Parts: sequence; C-alpha cells; structure tokens
Amino acid sequence: QVQLVESGGGLVQAGESLRLSCVASENIFSFDVMGWYRQAPGKQRELVATITYSGNINYQDSVKGRFTISRSNAAKAVYLQMNSLKPEDTAVYYCNGIRLAQFRNYDYWGQGTQVTVSS
Repeated sequence: QVQLVESGGGLVQAGESLRLSCVASENIFSFDVMGWYRQAPGKQRELVATITYSGNINYQDSVKGRFTISRSNAAKAVYLQMNSLKPEDTAVYYCNGIRLAQFRNYDYWGQGTQVTVSS
C-alpha cells in the first residue's frame, strides 16, 4: 500500500518561509507525477506545484517565484520550499502522487499538513 507522509507545516508570519516534505513508502520515480496541492477553508483543493518523472515542473501562477518544488530519490521525498509566504497561502497542503495506466490513473494522497500564515 502506497503511503505519502507530509511534514513541515506550521504557523508563520507573512514574509517568512517553510519547507514541506513528503516522504513516500516507495521509490518516487515509480510515480509519473508528484506534486503539492492545497485546500483553504471553504474552497476547492487546488494545484500548487507538480514535477513529472522526467523533471518537468509546473506551478500555480500565484506561487511562481516564491515556491520551489524539488525531489530526492535517495530520501524518497518531494519537497516544497515556500518563501515570502502570504496570508492567502494559508491552507492544508497535500502531497500527491500519480501513476498513469492505460485505462485509468492511480491517485495517491497524503493526510495533509496545515500551513497558517498570519498577517
């Protein structure tokens, strides 16, 4: 059973930084795409950043230039470095892994880690 475990969330002030970690129970290169999503209260879950097997990276426009996604196969981990945090970044952040298959995709989620940014 695939497990994704996030850590690194917390309460910070605007302008500060946090680094989220997502440790997988399996080799991260067994996933076609890994990424981070977030869900703020009363809002839908939204994509923050993704990295594909081949290393292509995509960011939500609102985090470009502030957030950086990276990975370590040795650590079986994906990271999200978040700088210049804003109150609107407050949300539960979820790690996601996707395996693509011929007839369906397999979607895996972590339990989430809370990020709260005070003004």
